[in-house]
Amino acid sequence: MKQALIIFVRKPELGKVKTRLAATVGNEKALIIYKELLQHTFDIASATDADKFVFYASEIEKDDLWKAKRFFKEVQSNDDLGAKMKNAFDLVFERGYDKVIIIGSDCFELTASLLNDAFNLLNKKNVTIGPAKDGGYYLLGMKEMFDFLFENKKWSTGTVYSSTVNDLESNNLLYAVLPLLTDVDTEEDWRASKKMTT
Repeated sequence: MKQALIIFVRKPELGKVKTRLAATVGNEKALIIYKELLQHTFDIASATDADKFVFYASEIEKDDLWKAKRFFKEVQSNDDLGAKMKNAFDLVFERGYDKVIIIGSDCFELTASLLNDAFNLLNKKNVTIGPAKDGGYYLLGMKEMFDFLFENKKWSTGTVYSSTVNDLESNNLLYAVLPLLTDVDTEEDWRASKKMTT
């Protein structure tokens, strides 16, 4: 079966990434941490048995970490987060993939092993989801398109994971839940992740 990994990234620019983190550690440190997150995401993606699609928040970067020979490059749509993810899934499914997973570039605790587990779980489940400690999710995987998962959500709030699970259960979909991990949005998140990964 053809499987694909979608990765949402931002261009690492001073003052434009990890703004909540920057509020306490400063813009320069926040940029350093985000670059470390990008490198970590690159490393685990590279060790995953799937084709990789990098979706940039704005324009495509040609000469960066994500080399074109190994990563397909796209631009996120100009919508809310749900529509951005839906459009990315649509594009990749239309290219003939059987299993598709999306992640961001915010989680030091995510591993290549977990990514591979998420793909394997889709052999028996419709959806796989990785809950984040902030109430969102760090990973969502599907083997067919379920538009309703991206609708009627209060994105970037603590209700995203629970409302997504409610949708899955009300539509009688089989789903697998991955371990609870920390997305790095604040200094507290960053320090907690450092303890977990060192």
